[in-house]
Amino acid sequence: MLSSTAFALLSFVGVLAVVARAFLRRGRLYAVFAAVMLGLHTASAALVYPLLPGALQIVAIYLQAATLLHFVLLADPRLRGVAYRALVSVPGSWFWAGSLLALPWATLAALGFDPPAAWLPWAVALTGLYRSLVPRVETVDLALDRGYADDLQRWPRGRAPEGDRPLRIVQITDPHLGPFMSEAQLSRICSRAVAQNPDLIVLTGDFLTMESNGSRGALARALAPLAEAEGKVFACLGNHDHEALDEVRRGLAAVGARLLVDEAVVVQTGAGPVQILGADFRWRDRRAHLAALCARHPRVAGALRLVLLHDPTAFPDLPVGEGDLVLSGHTHGGQVGLVSLGLDWTVVSGLMGMPDHGLWARGPDRMYVHRGTGHYGYPIRLGVPAEESLLRVFPPPIG
Repeated sequence: MLSSTAFALLSFVGVLAVVARAFLRRGRLYAVFAAVMLGLHTASAALVYPLLPGALQIVAIYLQAATLLHFVLLADPRLRGVAYRALVSVPGSWFWAGSLLALPWATLAALGFDPPAAWLPWAVALTGLYRSLVPRVETVDLALDRGYADDLQRWPRGRAPEGDRPLRIVQITDPHLGPFMSEAQLSRICSRAVAQNPDLIVLTGDFLTMESNGSRGALARALAPLAEAEGKVFACLGNHDHEALDEVRRGLAAVGARLLVDEAVVVQTGAGPVQILGADFRWRDRRAHLAALCARHPRVAGALRLVLLHDPTAFPDLPVGEGDLVLSGHTHGGQVGLVSLGLDWTVVSGLMGMPDHGLWARGPDRMYVHRGTGHYGYPIRLGVPAEESLLRVFPPPIG
């Protein structure tokens, strides 16, 4: 058994080694990222370590080693096999996430207190780990109305009218191939999407991570089942897609998905004609960009106008009246929040005021923010389950 001093000393030596290798292999930016993330995590874990029972200390030693190895290998990012994910990246990410949640316990320990239940942050993180790996399967009815919202706000989904034939859409967004989304897992999600025989399958961006950016052909293999839905699959780009644009284009083209980069297309469906407008991702000048896009592609009379817009914070920049339904992702549903408890609150909407998940309105336009097929950044979801849904869209009544 390692003493508390030995655990802390070896951990911080490991952090220094990871940061040095990160700098040599990937440069300053990734080295700084590794230093900050691992520094916070290791300080918290080292302070809480002596509070854990002996058996959990043994587990913590293994998990700390897995966390350091995960960051070491991120300096040579590529997709790795199921054994690596099961033994290193997933448990290491869970331990890292739990250590960040344990910062209040670590702070009390640093002040000389002996806080109880030091294991609790990792138990909470374990529930998030489950929801990171297992999406919530659901059917979402969106009964669009003709109400008007003066400002951006969360909007009720409405009651689905009886007897009307809805437009059936499966949205896949933010799969983020990487530690929490393998090729096989995304392939199964795509197979289930096709099996539902929807009118449309829309992919709203952020397909890869640093691990999968350099794994040539991984996206094409993962999306392969979508080739069976010929003519039904449409996509737009997210922010991370611009980091490996050629790989994303190749992957989508390989399965016959139509990538709409500031383009529009009209599709005939069983629920009537749909005009799909796909917006490229922009950080700056979004209002001018979207205004010019809508001017180039005006509404088609009699068709539902569906806008694919990766980042929901750009929704208020869309010209008023241009989106019967905007489909977005990007926020991973808020990633940390109380959605699993049946509440809407998340960190993203509650603390930052951003649209995070569900149906939103601005003026006469509506936007559905998908909680995400995968996630990226903070190593697990917490209280915000991944989403695998069928959207049943009921357009507003004519007149």
